[in-house]
Amino acid sequence: MPQLVVGPLLRHVGPDTAAIWLEADQPCDVRVLDTTAPTFTVHGHHYALVQVEGLAPGSDTEYEVALDGETVWPEPGSPPSRIRIPEPGARQRIAFGSCRVAPGVESIHGPDALGAFARRLADGHEWPDLLLMVGDQVYADETGPEMREFIEGRRDTGEPPGLEVADYEEYARLYRLAWTDDAMVRWLLSTVPSLMIFDDHDIRDDWNTSATWLRDIRARPWWHDRITGGLGAYWIYQHLGNMSAAERTADPVYRRVLAADGDAGPIVDEFAVRADEQPDGTRWSYAHDYGRTRLVVVDSRCGRVLHDGRRSMLDDTELAWVQEQCRGDVDHLIVATSLPFLLPATIHHLESFDEAIAGGAWGRRLARLGERIRQGADLEHWAAFEASFRALADTLLEVARREDGPHSITLLSGDVHYSYLARVAGTGTPISQVVCSPMRNHLPLKFRLLQRAAYGRLTDGPARALARLARVPRTPMRWRLSHGPWFDNAVATLAVDGSTATVRWEAVGPDGALRELDHASLSKVP
Repeated sequence: MPQLVVGPLLRHVGPDTAAIWLEADQPCDVRVLDTTAPTFTVHGHHYALVQVEGLAPGSDTEYEVALDGETVWPEPGSPPSRIRIPEPGARQRIAFGSCRVAPGVESIHGPDALGAFARRLADGHEWPDLLLMVGDQVYADETGPEMREFIEGRRDTGEPPGLEVADYEEYARLYRLAWTDDAMVRWLLSTVPSLMIFDDHDIRDDWNTSATWLRDIRARPWWHDRITGGLGAYWIYQHLGNMSAAERTADPVYRRVLAADGDAGPIVDEFAVRADEQPDGTRWSYAHDYGRTRLVVVDSRCGRVLHDGRRSMLDDTELAWVQEQCRGDVDHLIVATSLPFLLPATIHHLESFDEAIAGGAWGRRLARLGERIRQGADLEHWAAFEASFRALADTLLEVARREDGPHSITLLSGDVHYSYLARVAGTGTPISQVVCSPMRNHLPLKFRLLQRAAYGRLTDGPARALARLARVPRTPMRWRLSHGPWFDNAVATLAVDGSTATVRWEAVGPDGALRELDHASLSKVP
């Protein structure tokens, strides 16, 4: 009898549709409610995405999963899984976070905030309408004990890439461990809709930092299988569920995979190679409207332009698409990007300064030094792609200054392993940067101290002066950090209700339960 391997995961939920994704251990027919779909096969793994349609607004429907007619979910003792379709105009709650390192390392990285969040929901706490995971859902370069045991059982770890993930098969096991390590997290993912976007550790630390980084990594013999497996697995495990039903139906790769006679691995590999080598032809970003709220999720990793002397976070077509999404007629605009758009000002100016130096502003010798510092200190956020930062900042300011602008513009991010709120000064519509990171990770004390130092205004002036000396243009916006930093494992919840938007950060306390760190308003004052 077929068995579940991973899932079910409740992914994109539309006004009357819901997508259920899973992996089974053999080919089979998958039934959810009154809808049945066959599995498709990629590299010997069997997946299904069941698109349930005709769900009523305001409905709350329990569901089971059957494989070849035999019910395999929920598991005994698990709460029932549900599909909720919000009423039009209802309050919306988006829980989000990032950086959930491998299981089995709690003694180093502390308790899992996502697990604590799941257990509270099971006790009847108010549910979010969406779980947004903004990067580092898996760590391909920092594997945990179970993953290392699996790797050691299939190849010689004395050869590169050692205990890092090497190919699609190892990525499949990595996702399996990440999404089944905690029974309550597995239940949570089955019953709260989730959307995702990658960050560097989903592939490798500092992924696409610079043209030099990319040239060096592509020269390593093992990299082709790693990037092909990583992007292929990301498309299967994360990206397919980010698309709406209509987008998935129109997707040419998905159509080819479903129509494949046998294993579709070569189709997915071909797509992954093209996405890596020709990133301007692949869009990982996506946007969804929830009533009068627009969520725009931006790829700030794979789509970077790092060739022919160009350096930008987004190619021209992608930037134009993001700008178009931001200019829509909505009450609340939410832009999610795994890397914080607004860093502490000191760090921002230092990253912009280093980009200018690495680009030759002070000569070839210092350019080499700037590149070494960039890679060694992870200086590769939006601030280190200064032209892209300015282009998006100008668009956000344009939207914020419109008389008919939205009630709030909120940037959601993770990556940095601490949480904070930054506010932009001098706009009609408030622009806020909300960061929540990590869910399960640990920032060593020396880095905590450095981050705290960067919060002090005494360091902003010298860092800004350095950037000016390297001929970096003035930033088009000014901002200050108003809440944080917190270094706890945490989950944040953004709530939108009519004209108001608020955020709350919660961390895991000594008793294993969530406790509030702080909360803030993000919308216009009436």
